[in-house]
Amino acid sequence: MKVVDLTQMLAGPYCTMILADLGADVIKVEPPNGDMVRELGPFAVDDDQRWFGGYFQSVNRNKRSVALDLKRPEGREALLAITDTADVVVENYRSGVMDRLGIGYELLAERNPRLVYAAIRGFGDERTGRSPYRQWPAFDVVAQAIGGLVGINGPPGQPTKAGPGIGDMFPAVLAAVGILAALRSAERTGRGQFVDVAMSDAVLALCERVVYQYSYGGVIAAPEGNGHPMLCPFDVFPARDGWVAIAAHRDHFWAELCARIDRPELAADARYATNPARVAHRNEVEEIITSWTRERSRAEIVEVMGGVVPCGAVNDAESLSRDPHFAARDMLVTLDQPGSSGGYAVVGSPIKLTGDPVDTFRRAPLLGEDARDVLREVGFDDLHIDELRSSGTLTAAPFDRRGV
Repeated sequence: MKVVDLTQMLAGPYCTMILADLGADVIKVEPPNGDMVRELGPFAVDDDQRWFGGYFQSVNRNKRSVALDLKRPEGREALLAITDTADVVVENYRSGVMDRLGIGYELLAERNPRLVYAAIRGFGDERTGRSPYRQWPAFDVVAQAIGGLVGINGPPGQPTKAGPGIGDMFPAVLAAVGILAALRSAERTGRGQFVDVAMSDAVLALCERVVYQYSYGGVIAAPEGNGHPMLCPFDVFPARDGWVAIAAHRDHFWAELCARIDRPELAADARYATNPARVAHRNEVEEIITSWTRERSRAEIVEVMGGVVPCGAVNDAESLSRDPHFAARDMLVTLDQPGSSGGYAVVGSPIKLTGDPVDTFRRAPLLGEDARDVLREVGFDDLHIDELRSSGTLTAAPFDRRGV
């Protein structure tokens, strides 16, 4: 599968990274100065070149790079030559930008009827639903807020953004799913289609509970800390050296927890015997558990509870790097860093396939590093490529993968 990646920042690159990890040939078409994330770091201590840092590396691995000035006719023609042979195009510009550049969906689809064209925008594309906000710019925190996540996250009375870029990354995952569905359709029908995922819509889908709580019960969900309004215990509890998550809301798990903290009588106590009863006595349940956990380390708690009561230590970056689970699952992979003498870890792929394992990871590309190879593949000769470079239409990389 050949994917033309016209995306920047996080949402679009994360989507195409998923496809690249699964084996797609992803060609990242960047503006002459590159994806702005290249400049954001963090950079390796000994990297004095700074072609890209950790942020760019993390979501642009396994891709090839071509840097074209799409405001020039020659740049648009080069892009069209690439998309004519592609299966998928992904972009995350604001609505209408691609059309104004003369490379919108209808034109590309007319030239390549099997093409699947995916857009990730803050508020969607008018082809699938004309939002009054369709021209508004949006970033992660805006999508999290409008989609309802900020309004239910954090401690009581203090709406809080989720730490990771959920407003970018979850739309990216949904876009990848939509792309794969549209490709299956194209295999059957010979026709591609437009795939549209709005960041705000995706966040709302992630917060599905708030909708049925309101429609069924008239409840307007609000921040409740780390707990769950319908489950107990289901929270994060203090340990002597940090925090531990415990989810013992099912009655048999509650009975196991009571036995392991040497309070077996609580399992039969009518105030705590069932989940609804525990929800009604939430403060008492949480104090019972806290009085036990705060006297023990995370490791001691997990040793007692692990494998029987659902629990897990609250990891930070350092403890994640030592966790045997993530090592066994190849969830931290080391990539070469141009300009540095070392390799650096990024997150691996959580998608595990037995027949086609996701186990090949190449570093992110330098700006325009693969331009010559990509353009040769679509029929450009070296003279034409050199002309594009000399005119400024094609950005020259410090070197390409073949040293040309």
